[in-house]
Amino acid sequence: MQTIAFYNLKGGVGKTASAVNVAWHAARWKHRTLLWDLDPQGAASFYLGVDDGDGYKAGNLIKGKQPIGRLKRETRWTNLDAIPADISMRNADIKLLENGGAKNRLKQLIAPLGESYELVILDCPPTLSPVAESIFAAVDYLFVPVIPTHLSLRAYEQVLEWLESKNYKNLTVVPFFNMVDRHRDLHVEMLVKRPKSMKGGLKTWIPYSTHVEQMGDHRAPVGEFAPYTPSAQAFRAMWFEIAGKLKL
Repeated sequence: MQTIAFYNLKGGVGKTASAVNVAWHAARWKHRTLLWDLDPQGAASFYLGVDDGDGYKAGNLIKGKQPIGRLKRETRWTNLDAIPADISMRNADIKLLENGGAKNRLKQLIAPLGESYELVILDCPPTLSPVAESIFAAVDYLFVPVIPTHLSLRAYEQVLEWLESKNYKNLTVVPFFNMVDRHRDLHVEMLVKRPKSMKGGLKTWIPYSTHVEQMGDHRAPVGEFAPYTPSAQAFRAMWFEIAGKLKL
C-alpha cells in the first residue's frame, strides 16, 4: 500500500478537486483505492456522495477505541471507498496532543488499511498543526497544488521551509500548477518559466474550468460527466504521471 496526500497551507487552490479526481482515476484503473477526507468541511465527502452517514468521534478514533476499518464507505464507483469527513475532526489537533505520540498516530491508524487497499489518498485541511505533522509522517508523497500567483507560490515555499526544518526524510514533496488561467499573463509566465521551487514538480497542470466547479452539481469527478473537456483530460494525464511516480 502507498499513501499520498493532497495538501496546501493555503485554502481555495483546488486541493480537494485534485484528490477526488485522482482517486477516481486510480479506481478506474482497477487499483483498490481509499480516500480519507480529513478536512472537517467535508467537500471530498460531498463530491463522492458519502456525507450522509452517522459520523464518528475523532477522539475515539485517535485513541484506538473506534477501528478505522468500520468508518470506510463504498462510493458508487467500483474500487473506490472513502472515509467521510466529520466535524469532530476540527478538534483532532487537541486529541492528538492528548493522546501523545501525535506525529506517528495517523500512520499507525492507516497501517491496517494495507490489507484492503493499494492506494490511500488523504485530503487534508489547510493548516500547519499537529494534524499536518501527523499527515507528513504518514505519507510517501505530498502533492501540493499551486495557483500560478505570487501569494500561492509563497504559501507553498513556506511549507517547504517548514518541512526542511522538521527533517521529514520519508516524504517526497511534489508541487503542481492548478487552476491555471492562460488569459492571465502571470499564469502563462510561471508556466513557461517555472519558479525554482516548482522544479521537480508534476509536468501536468490543471486549467481553471467551470467543469471543475460543476463537480458540486453532479457530485462526481469531472471525468464522469464531462470526459472530453480539457480539465478532465488534464486530470487523466495527472493520474498517469502520479501512477508513474508510485510505480502502480
